[in-house]
Amino acid sequence: MSMLYYFFSIKEKENAYLFDGLNISKNKEALKHQNQYPTIFISLKDMKNSSFKTQLAAFSNIIYEILEKNLELLSSTHLTHETRKILNTLHNRTASIEDLKFSLRVISSALYTHYSSKVIILIDEYDVPLQAAYQYNYYDEMVEFLRSIFSSTLKTNEALEKGIMTGCLRISKESIFTGLNNFTSYSILNNIGNEYFGFTEKEVLQLLKDYDLTDYIDEVKEWYDGYLFGNIEIYNPWSTLMYVKNKIQDPSFKPISFWANTSGNDLVVNYIQNGSDELHEEFEQLIQGQSLTKYIKPELTYREMDNINNIYSFLLLTGYLKIKEDLGENQYKLIIPNREVYEIYKQTFMSYFEDYTTSRKNELYEELIKGDTKKVNILLNDILLRSISYFDNQESFYHGFLVGLLNDYEVLSNRESGNGRFDLCILPETILGTVILIECKHSISEDDLIDDAKEGAKQIIEQRYLEEKRFKKYEKAEGYGISFYKKQCYVVRINN
Repeated sequence: MSMLYYFFSIKEKENAYLFDGLNISKNKEALKHQNQYPTIFISLKDMKNSSFKTQLAAFSNIIYEILEKNLELLSSTHLTHETRKILNTLHNRTASIEDLKFSLRVISSALYTHYSSKVIILIDEYDVPLQAAYQYNYYDEMVEFLRSIFSSTLKTNEALEKGIMTGCLRISKESIFTGLNNFTSYSILNNIGNEYFGFTEKEVLQLLKDYDLTDYIDEVKEWYDGYLFGNIEIYNPWSTLMYVKNKIQDPSFKPISFWANTSGNDLVVNYIQNGSDELHEEFEQLIQGQSLTKYIKPELTYREMDNINNIYSFLLLTGYLKIKEDLGENQYKLIIPNREVYEIYKQTFMSYFEDYTTSRKNELYEELIKGDTKKVNILLNDILLRSISYFDNQESFYHGFLVGLLNDYEVLSNRESGNGRFDLCILPETILGTVILIECKHSISEDDLIDDAKEGAKQIIEQRYLEEKRFKKYEKAEGYGISFYKKQCYVVRINN
C-alpha cells in the first residue's frame, strides 16, 4: 500500500526515482498516472483498543495525521469557510462522532477542490478494528461507525478517483459494506490479481540472485513459501525480505518465524486455548503434516468467528492454512503452509500446555503424596489429553514427559536401586516428606493399559526399589506403575 502511495501521490514527485529501472518504468500508460493524484493513505492496524471510546480517539488521531500532511487545506482559498471550519475541528481533534464518520469524505472533497484532481484513497487492514470490537464486545457500534465512514467515502463520492482496501477477511457485502455495490473483491480463492499478493518464486529467485544467496532457495522455500493464491504459489514478502536482510548481515543466520513477531496470532491462540478436544486433535493432525478436508465459506464477518464450522475459513483467509487441493463446491484439503506458520502453531500449543500444566502439576503432586489413585488418574489423563505430542508414542517420550511435568521438585531419573533401575523418583524436601517412585510402561494398545500399569507396580516391589537405604530415611514412600497409550494412561499404586 505504501508503494501505491509513493507511485500515485502528488506529494511524492521527488521520490519518483524509486521506480526507475523497475518493470513499471517501461509501461508508458502506467507512467501517465505517476504522482498525479492527491492521495490519502491510512492504516487501521493499530486500532486494537478495548473500548469504542478509545477507538474513536485512535481514528481521530489518524485523521489528524492526514491533515498534518495536507496543512495547505486548512487555509485554502479554494475551500468555503464552512469546509475549513470542519477541517480545523478535525485537525484539533475536537470533532464530534458524526464529523468523524464523514471525515474522509470531507478531506477527499477538499483535496479535489484544492488540486482540481480526483483523489486516490488507500485503506490498509480495514478489519482490525472489527476484530478488536468483537473481542471486547462493542461490535455493533464499530460496525455502524465504519459503515458510515466507508459508505460516505467510497460510494457516490465525486472526489474519488479510486479506492483500494486490504484486510484479512474478504469484503462481506452484508456487513460494513452494505450498499457499497461498485467494488471488486480479490481473495486467495480466485485467480484475479493473484501474483500481486506477495512474491512469486521467479521474484524470490531473482532477489536471492541479486544478493548471492541462491544456495539458500530450499531454505527460503521451506520457511516462507506455501501460500496459494488461486493457482499461484506465493512467498511471504515481509518474511522473505527479513530473511535476506539478516542473511546479508550474518551468513550464519538461521531462519526464524518473522510473522510471529508481527502478527498477534490471536486466532490460533484463541482456538487452541478455548477449542474443543476435537479441534485440538485436528490441529495436531495439521502439525504432523496431515491435511484436513473442510468446507470454506468465502465471505465472513467477525460475528461468525466462534462458529465451529467457520474456524477453518478464518484460518485459511488469515494465512494460517493453505489449500492443498480444491475438491469443488467450496470443499478443500487444507494444510499448514510452511515452517514459519508451523512454528506458530507449535509454540502456541506449547505455551498453552505449559500454562495449563503449571496450574495442575502441584495438584497432581499432592495427590501422588496422598495416594489417591483415582484423582491421579483423572489429573494425569486430563494433562495428557491437552498435550500435543502423542505421535511421539514411545516409552522414552512418556518418561521425559513426566520428568518435565514434575521438574519443580527434586527428580531422580534412571538410577540404580535395589535389583535394577527405577524410571523416576521425586524426593521430598525433608525427611518428614514422602518419596514418590514411578515405573513407566508403554502399552501396545488401549486394552493393555491396566495390565501394564499393574506390571509396573509389581516391578517396583519385585526389584525392591523402595528398599534402597537412601529412601529409608524418609517418613513415607509411595510407588506407582503408570502405563501410557497415546493420550491415555492408567495409574496403579503399590500396597505398602
